Amino acid sequence: MTIKKRKAYEFEIIDLAFGGKGLAKPDGFPVFIDQVLPGDKVFAKVVKKKKSYAEARLIEFIEKSPKREKSRCEYSSYCGGCKWQELPYETQLEYKKNHVIESLAHIAKLNDVKVNNVKASENIYNYRNKMEFSCSDKRWLLPEELNNPDIKKDFGLGLHVPGTFDRIIDLKRCEIQPELGNQIMNEVRIFIKNSGVPAYGLRSHEGFWRFLMLRHSLYFDKWMVNIVTSKENDELLKKLAKLLIEKYPKIDSIVNNITSKKAGIAIGEFEKVLAGKSYIEEKLGEFTFKISANSFFQTNTIGAENLYSIVSKYANLTGKERVLDLYSGTGTIPIWLSKDAKEIVGIEIVQSAVEDARKNAELNNITNIKFLIGDIKDVLPSFKQISNEIDVMIIDPPRAGMHKDVLAQVLNLSPEKIVYVSCNPATLARDIEQLSTKYDVLEVQPVDMFPHTFHIESVANLSLKIR
Repeated sequence: MTIKKRKAYEFEIIDLAFGGKGLAKPDGFPVFIDQVLPGDKVFAKVVKKKKSYAEARLIEFIEKSPKREKSRCEYSSYCGGCKWQELPYETQLEYKKNHVIESLAHIAKLNDVKVNNVKASENIYNYRNKMEFSCSDKRWLLPEELNNPDIKKDFGLGLHVPGTFDRIIDLKRCEIQPELGNQIMNEVRIFIKNSGVPAYGLRSHEGFWRFLMLRHSLYFDKWMVNIVTSKENDELLKKLAKLLIEKYPKIDSIVNNITSKKAGIAIGEFEKVLAGKSYIEEKLGEFTFKISANSFFQTNTIGAENLYSIVSKYANLTGKERVLDLYSGTGTIPIWLSKDAKEIVGIEIVQSAVEDARKNAELNNITNIKFLIGDIKDVLPSFKQISNEIDVMIIDPPRAGMHKDVLAQVLNLSPEKIVYVSCNPATLARDIEQLSTKYDVLEVQPVDMFPHTFHIESVANLSLKIR
């Protein structure tokens, strides 16, 4: 079969690629298709053609996979949030493990690394402690709504259609956030519709209402509501805050982030507290954390405890070690390890994250952690003189992985042990390929923090090779 762009073909889906797309291989030529599962037979149109692969857009199903289960979410076929809801959870875990194994084999050329079975998420629904919903002045209609004259194509509050920036599905409920979050979301939707103030146009960049962000503290069962708007309107927003506080006693914080920037990011240029506190508190293990609207915090609380327990196991601290934590963020990993280490130094480029980390260390009466602000590639050279005093290095980079200069400096410092935490198997494998020149990869433990998605966290245990 010769695959041509803009032509439609029948495809049989044989696998799932990292990124969540289905894989067909007519005559051995890879074709990637979204919204399909292994076992599906589909009719799809080729929209991109390269020498080594093609991408196609689903037109219709010819035959659906016997692996498919009925989705709990009515939006799962259209929403980009949970593409794997129709795949049994045990099968999701198998594919996630395979993605880690294949990345290490194909990118790092490591075929014999021990990759453990994925540590499953205790909850596969209602697990997210943070959700961001976009406002739009023009909602996207579901297929069954298209011919209904009573459905208005106006305001929408929800999540994006995959691959679009301006198409918002008007969600009535989201299955991966706690139930009270759905009630709060619908309360805010009604208020906005009745406010007489327009939602933000994602194309026109005009309008007022931009985002609704909800945070939930699992341990304390408290909520934060963050309303992101394009400008100030205290009178209107305080009416909304009063309504929410009176109706939902579990709401502990309502804030308004204001931004006039066109970028579709739910972070304000400045913030106002509308009701309650400017933060909520959460616990991980024995430690308490203050979480503000724009703080980074792992979105699966129980999953985070599982993840950090594995980091602790691989670090194998006895109370005598000096630990260096790269990309330390708001300090969750250093704080988690603090009781077992002699001293920990964290390096982080984002100043607000470092400020949060210092506050969280102080909140927990921890005195053996020091947080440094700066670009890791600029700060790390100063540790060369004391490299023999660094016993364990924790590396938890963003999805893009480590900067090549940081990687070179890590190899130069050569601590006895490295624990590498990754949210991207491809960049994990790329970095480990370089680290494996000096380090043995003892094992990798994948941890599922995001059920019904292709995302997978992994913790790699690396030990300096015997010279």
